[in-house]
Parts: sequence; structure tokens; C-alpha cells
Amino acid sequence: MTLEQNSLVRRNPVSSWVAAGVCLGLLAAAGCVSEERKKKSEGYYQEGVAVLNTDQQSAHVAFEKALKENPRHRDAHYYVAFIYANQEKFDQAEAEIREAIRTDPDYPDAYNFLGQLMIKQNRRQEAIAAFRKAISYPLYATPDVSYYQLGLVLELEGDMQNAKQAFEVALKVNPPNVPQAMVYLELGRVHYKLGEDSKARAVALDKDKNGAVSAEAKTLMERLKR
Repeated sequence: MTLEQNSLVRRNPVSSWVAAGVCLGLLAAAGCVSEERKKKSEGYYQEGVAVLNTDQQSAHVAFEKALKENPRHRDAHYYVAFIYANQEKFDQAEAEIREAIRTDPDYPDAYNFLGQLMIKQNRRQEAIAAFRKAISYPLYATPDVSYYQLGLVLELEGDMQNAKQAFEVALKVNPPNVPQAMVYLELGRVHYKLGEDSKARAVALDKDKNGAVSAEAKTLMERLKR
């Protein structure tokens, strides 16, 4: 919370010179950035986004320039983390995504990304906490992504009941952001592991609509044959 947002702090009039000095002194810690620098930062950020899918090296350079102008550009931190993760530099990716969260604590996409990084590092309990934090935000645009990831890690942890619940909630999100065939496949597996063969069979039969998962669905069906 900034001083301006804290109603307990009284604001006293100061000269423009004093204000400028305070701003410069707190630049690194508090993110006091001029509007001109914010605009330059946003321009560099947009350059990075434009080439992210085709030239990640150039995108990385652009995002770093954006952060040099505005260290509190949360999305630039996010995409630097994304690039590091693609390079399997998970420590650096984690540092960047945590910086994005420090910049904006109400950033559910960043918590979801953090959860995925925790899975990559076999830190499952931290992953569960991060996914639960992401889905705690009512305005999160893609909650099924985090519910699906949460279900996967709970399944790995052997918590089948809560995994089942996570997959079921993911399927209620409309429009979906995760291919529903993938969610149904995992839900079928959980039903199978819980000994709910009839439910697993119904899921595998009725919901295998994606060719990418059809082979796994067929394998599940083979297990369910009686």
C-alpha cells in the first residue's frame, strides 16, 4: 500500500523540488517513474510482445528495456519469466514472476505461472498454494487453467477427492480455456483411481473428443473392460 493509499498518513504540502528529490531517492524501491518513462516502457513492452512467438531473444531484450524504464511493469516481468522458463532457467524465472507479484499482488495469472514453476521444481505443496491463490480471485479470466493444474498436482500428491473436485469445477467454466477433452481424461483417471469404474467409463466414452488424447483415453478404456 502506498503512502497516498494509507488513510492514516497525513499529507503535508511540500515544494516541487523536495517532491522531486524524494521521488529520485525512492526510485528503485518505490517505483517512482515519470509518465514519459512509463510510455517508453510500454513501447518496448509492445515490441517484445510482437516478436515473442518468433524471436524470444529480441523479445527478451525489449522486455529488459521496458523494465529499465519502468521496473514496476508487471507484464514485462511476467514475460521475462516466461522466456527463462522456456530456457529451463527456473530459478531466474521464479525470481521474475515473484517480482511481478510484488509489483501487483492481485495478479492471478502470475500465481498460476508460479504454480507451474513449482511443479517443474518438484515443489508440489508450493504449487498447490499458488494455484489456490490464483483461483481465489473472482475476476480471474481463465480460472479453469488453474483448476486443471491444481487437479493435476493434487492427483500427483494422491489427493484424489480434491483432484476430482478441481477437475469438475474446471469443466464448469464457460467458455473453456483448457480443451475439455483433456480435463475429462484426467477426471476419468481420478474416477478410476477412486474405484469409480462406471463413472470413469462414462467419462472416457462420452468425452474423448480430442485426437491428441484419444490414445490415452483408449488405454483407460482397456483398463476398465470387464
